[in-house]
Amino acid sequence: MATTVITNRYRPVVAPRLPSAPTEYSAQYQEQFMNILRLYFNQLDNLTGVVLGESGGRFIRFPYGAFSSDQDQTTTANTDTLMTLNTTDFANEVSISSSKITAVNAGIYNLQFSAQFQNSSVQLHDVYIWLKQNGVDIPGSTGFVSIPNRHGGTDGHAIIGWNYFVELQANDHIEIYWSPTDTAVTIQYYPASGTPTKPATQSVVATLSFVSALST
Repeated sequence: MATTVITNRYRPVVAPRLPSAPTEYSAQYQEQFMNILRLYFNQLDNLTGVVLGESGGRFIRFPYGAFSSDQDQTTTANTDTLMTLNTTDFANEVSISSSKITAVNAGIYNLQFSAQFQNSSVQLHDVYIWLKQNGVDIPGSTGFVSIPNRHGGTDGHAIIGWNYFVELQANDHIEIYWSPTDTAVTIQYYPASGTPTKPATQSVVATLSFVSALST
């Protein structure tokens, strides 16, 4: 089950070390004992009140990862090819290695991705996109889309993306694969440009966000 972490403002409450009881009744010991318990329960009340309040979610860190690629990506026609992810934008208990998105904690996750496709052909061409978990195809995950053809002297462009819920065990990894029907279809990184000034376009963007613990 995934762990949650309270920010520095509200730390996890630790059970107090209670003093040893004297052999005979002592009002001073009894008062000290009650004060320790009173402080402990006040801390618990404060913590649960904050976390369970209307804005309590802002104090909890769930596992997440946001990744992208600044590389142009090409492949041969009708060949399964891994989408490249080479940049970590944000991460907590989720990481990438060799474009594999790995979750440290078991759970149900929301995987979202988008890819900037380009078609240099005057004909419209298709591309398949699907997921693999631990190197095995995920049933029902394939998408089949058409990329616009070159027109008016400009290559066809389309950003394709969607999201899935995936069930992962601890240290499982997810990969995103693609296969075009023609080599004219590529995934492109576009640098920043002017008139008007626009930031760069990553070729692939992917996020993996924790949704829930697995059912028991």
